[in-house]
Amino acid sequence: MPDDYAEFREQPGDDPDDVLFNSLYGVRTIQLNRPKKYNALNGSMIRKIIPRLQEYQKSALASVIVIGGAGPKAFCAGGDVSHLANDIATHGEQGKLASKAYFGLEYKLDHLIATYPKPYVAYLDGITMGGGVGLSVHAPIRIATENTVFAMPETGIGFFPDVGGSFFLPRLEGQLGTYLALTSDTLKGVQALYAGVATHYIDSSVLSNLTARLGELVFKDYSDLRSRLLIIDRTIEEFNTGLPLKSPPHLAGNLRLAIDNCFQHDTVEAIIYALERERDAPRPPQINDWAAQTLSKLVEKSPTSLKVTLRQMRLGMRWDTNETFRREYHIASKFMEHPDFVSGVSARLLHKPPTRPEWQPPTLDQVTNEQVESFFRIEEGEEGLELLTRGMDYNRYPFEQDLGLPREEDVERMVRERTWLRDEVIEELVRAKDGKIGVREKVEEILARTCRVNRDKSVRWGKH
Repeated sequence: MPDDYAEFREQPGDDPDDVLFNSLYGVRTIQLNRPKKYNALNGSMIRKIIPRLQEYQKSALASVIVIGGAGPKAFCAGGDVSHLANDIATHGEQGKLASKAYFGLEYKLDHLIATYPKPYVAYLDGITMGGGVGLSVHAPIRIATENTVFAMPETGIGFFPDVGGSFFLPRLEGQLGTYLALTSDTLKGVQALYAGVATHYIDSSVLSNLTARLGELVFKDYSDLRSRLLIIDRTIEEFNTGLPLKSPPHLAGNLRLAIDNCFQHDTVEAIIYALERERDAPRPPQINDWAAQTLSKLVEKSPTSLKVTLRQMRLGMRWDTNETFRREYHIASKFMEHPDFVSGVSARLLHKPPTRPEWQPPTLDQVTNEQVESFFRIEEGEEGLELLTRGMDYNRYPFEQDLGLPREEDVERMVRERTWLRDEVIEELVRAKDGKIGVREKVEEILARTCRVNRDKSVRWGKH
């Protein structure tokens, strides 16, 4: 147990039942249990989960960890930022210190999950936002259901997409991560699978049966983590109930091309200019409408949050998981000193009905490059975040290729290596993934958007 084990001990006011733990043969389940609060994550819950994960890590009897949320609406709707903002507004500097301590604790948990040496399975059954994303998106196996609602809404409350958002968002395909980070757009149901947020999709009605089946799995003592995850992957497919009707990839085709075109830029002003051109250009009406709606969303966000978040997306591609959470702790601490966090949370979450926050500064042109860079500059001697695990960090999710849907880069590599017929590409990738649900639909979308089909039905990478 780490030297600072005391920070995980129960504190006065902690709810003894806000997280429930259970054992079922080899499975250890973690159930977030604040359904009336949409299972919003708080310090009390984190102080329970970290020691349990460390205990399970050492136990030869614990083979698979499964995390989910109580109630029908949410896995976890985020961190309890309302409490943090209220604490800052009420207690000033003391509240800021308490909020920084909370984020440090949360990021330690997220990093522990990201580097966990045993199979960790997350059920994204319901609302999965903010802090709930941190508990799930770094898991090697992430299961979406028809109830999944994924979003990173932080720019709308004067904050930034934290909990490892610097790592997972820039590594989504194309500019999807930057788009989701800046706009807070939602991914519902199977769309989380197509976008790469989830690795699997099943109906919520079979989750309890899946948990019981995972408890029956027996791994050989010498099996490495990859081998165990592949067994779990095949086991999940036993519960495949098919894709929902009329659910092709949404962020696809012309819309995906527009997203990549507009959100490839390195300044928010350039992104807005590109969106204005899409809105006014002779495009399909749905693209003009999307551009106009996206512009309306961005106008509502904190200008400081938008600029810091875009910079975060560009720098995050270079960070490994260790640096990600250390950097995010620094950025979060800076936001605790910035007025937009309290203003945004108060107006959007505490005030009934929600009102428009008073951002400081109120416009993009008043947010200077120096102000943005200050969120990323770590001064000499500044105290950093001490993480719980070392030596297990990485720059790409290590099991992404094994467990997720094929990525655009996989299809490109295949198409470029030799001549393939369109249907051959699809069938080969479906076969390589053992018929995994969603593969066919994902590959068909990639080919339609990126490739030219010749008269002989062969495909060539590139539309021009």
